[in-house]
Amino acid sequence: MTDYVLGVDIGSGSVKLTLLSRDGVIAATAGCEYPTHYPHVGWCEQDPEDWCAAFKSAYAEILRQAQAKPEQIEALSFDAATHTAVLLDENKRVIRPAILWTDQRSKAEVEELKGTCLDTIMDQVLNAPTTVWTLPQMMWLRKHEPETWGKIRYLLFAKDYLRYRMTGTMETDTIDAAGSMFYDARRQCWSEELCAIGGIRKEWLPRLCSPTDLAGTVTGERAREFGLAEGTKVLVGTTDTVMEVFAAGNVEPGHATVKLATAGRICVVTDQPLDSGFIFNYRHVVPGLWYPGTATASCAASYRWYRDAIGREPFQELNIPAEKIAPGSDGLMFHPYLNGELTPYNDPDLKGSYTGISSIHTTAHFTRATLEGVAMSLKDCLNTLRGLGVEMKRVRIIGGGAKGMLWRQIVSDVLGMRLEKVKVDDSSFGTAMMTAVGMGWFDSFAQAAQTCVRIDSVSVPDPENTALYEKLFVKYKAIHDALAPIYKDI
Repeated sequence: MTDYVLGVDIGSGSVKLTLLSRDGVIAATAGCEYPTHYPHVGWCEQDPEDWCAAFKSAYAEILRQAQAKPEQIEALSFDAATHTAVLLDENKRVIRPAILWTDQRSKAEVEELKGTCLDTIMDQVLNAPTTVWTLPQMMWLRKHEPETWGKIRYLLFAKDYLRYRMTGTMETDTIDAAGSMFYDARRQCWSEELCAIGGIRKEWLPRLCSPTDLAGTVTGERAREFGLAEGTKVLVGTTDTVMEVFAAGNVEPGHATVKLATAGRICVVTDQPLDSGFIFNYRHVVPGLWYPGTATASCAASYRWYRDAIGREPFQELNIPAEKIAPGSDGLMFHPYLNGELTPYNDPDLKGSYTGISSIHTTAHFTRATLEGVAMSLKDCLNTLRGLGVEMKRVRIIGGGAKGMLWRQIVSDVLGMRLEKVKVDDSSFGTAMMTAVGMGWFDSFAQAAQTCVRIDSVSVPDPENTALYEKLFVKYKAIHDALAPIYKDI
């Protein structure tokens, strides 16, 4: 009898693996970093072969930690950020680095889509065009790299490429396909109209599957290359965000997540998509449900940038003095628009700023202001959802930023919400659980969540702090409104 399933996350800067046992206990985790390339201002790319090399390294480490053999793993599956196209030539070789969702080069193409076919996009995709989507990225590529464009014969997404390298099969799931902006989310098929707008040939596109479908098994040279056992089952997999939602145990309408990761997200489980140009609408892995979400572009990315450029200390060393600074940071305010902003502006021209600086401000003030500024951006996201009448009956906080008690409490105070932190929230954990469901280890996604997910701590908002932040949020919005026109000219 096989003992484990494996969940694999292709993250923004590293691959993460979670090995899950039959009783729902994590046996081991491992990760391996890979580089991100910024060839020009606003560009962001990765080499898909780096994902493969990182997987091999992390896989060897996870076997060592668990003292397990490849034959003990029944199945594995993958998740990754959506929108990330991997382009292959006629020999199924990668043509160029993959463009990531944080890339800003396709601003002109986004405006073109808004001006010419917004109604079609909103009807079929249920989302408004921004630079994160694959369609405007491919339009930019066709215009600016015609030689590359002429070589395209296959188009996969990030998780699909790693799976292809293991199984030789080409498919994607319907949730990841929805991130392309050339998939019809209502009719659940590739869109003839949107493919034509992007110049994308339907024969390039992979077949559509469910996340828990079996893509194939690992055999022969592919098994030997990756160190996997012959016959290991490989499921199709899906996007990282829905796996994070699942990892948090959110499987019913009204369950919500607040995510403090590279990007910040507030997602809530619903039984239908939400009608807003500032919402990302995606289906849940639980049949019949959705997880519409808002997004702030630079969440933990802001704190990481601050640590490297200004604070120049480990996060824990920065947090200790910041805890002694009173809420509001003595008038210092930060806007986290390092890569433009998504909800509720969809404005790639916005820039980050510190305002209200005076001679009393120390590094500790700047640290706390940075954390508060991201929380204010999340409040913008929350207000967007509340304006649509969305009910949140339980909220769980996830992501690397949620590990810090100070930031969790600031977010709880700013949002005025009780936040439950789960012990494990990595998307690779959700993918491992999904793989277990696909293998029949659990009867349902709800049973898997009930068995595997555990609460670690709870943050409760302080009423006085929440009232203060409500007043400061008015100033936060006023500063945005004043500076936004200026950033258009920078």
